[in-house]
Amino acid sequence: MPSDTPRTMLVTGASSGFGALTVRALARAGHTVYAGIRQTATRNAPAVSELSGYASDHTVRLHAVELDVTDQESADSAVARIMEAEGRLDVVVHNAGHMVTGPAEAFTPEQLAQLYDVNVLGAQRVNRAALPRLRARGEGLLVWIGSSSTRGGCPPFLGPYFAAKAAMDALAVSYAAEVLRFGIDTAIVVPGAFTSGTNHFLHAGAPADTERAAAYDERYGALLAGLDRRLAALVPPDADAAQVAEAVVRLVALPAGTRPLRTHVDPARDGSEVVSAVADRVRAEFFRRAGLDDLLTAAGSL
Repeated sequence: MPSDTPRTMLVTGASSGFGALTVRALARAGHTVYAGIRQTATRNAPAVSELSGYASDHTVRLHAVELDVTDQESADSAVARIMEAEGRLDVVVHNAGHMVTGPAEAFTPEQLAQLYDVNVLGAQRVNRAALPRLRARGEGLLVWIGSSSTRGGCPPFLGPYFAAKAAMDALAVSYAAEVLRFGIDTAIVVPGAFTSGTNHFLHAGAPADTERAAAYDERYGALLAGLDRRLAALVPPDADAAQVAEAVVRLVALPAGTRPLRTHVDPARDGSEVVSAVADRVRAEFFRRAGLDDLLTAAGSL
């Protein structure tokens, strides 16, 4: 498919933050975009209304579709609706995610399971709904919105979230090799700690075990209270979360088979790009030793 051909795509977690920015940027680029949003008729109805208004004002093909990534039936239904309306699906952007802050010990195992359910299993459900369509056509693109915390300098008290993002990254890397022979590209976008322009910190969850959380307050209370400010101080004043959306648009526009495995968007430069380059080079060398050269993407990092 030529790089300038309009595509049909689904972006998960598109009610706010990177997702909302990405669906708008992709629609402006001329694509048909479905914004996966849960509770479209209730809690997120205002976001759906804003989306519709944006589509009308800019004359773009941008639609909301009900999608709860924690429900396989919802994922199947969203993809089926897109196929019924468009007859095709070319790109899936895995963006849905949730952040938590607090002492790792104070989060219950059930809370960690919930984080994995959104950040990792959610992507798996959407893949199971969408990949049969992409494989049948012999082309497509999976974009994963990761996190520089996976391999960069990461602060404490975000451990459960970071662990979930690392698991998602490992899944994405494995998928990259497993879908390549079906003509499906994989691209991992690696944002740094954007402390404005998203609702990550604003909507971050807290530990359920408040007694254990309180035990950390005496020694870490001031640090926890100012963690968002400490991270914000590392980010240049001109950093714009829209850069992540723009990176997705550029990746979509590249010809199939030429997209890099990783694209870093990290104004704070926490070191993730350096470590990823080494890790991906080691993986590439291992693949060559194992005779799996044809399963390597065009470039390890960009």
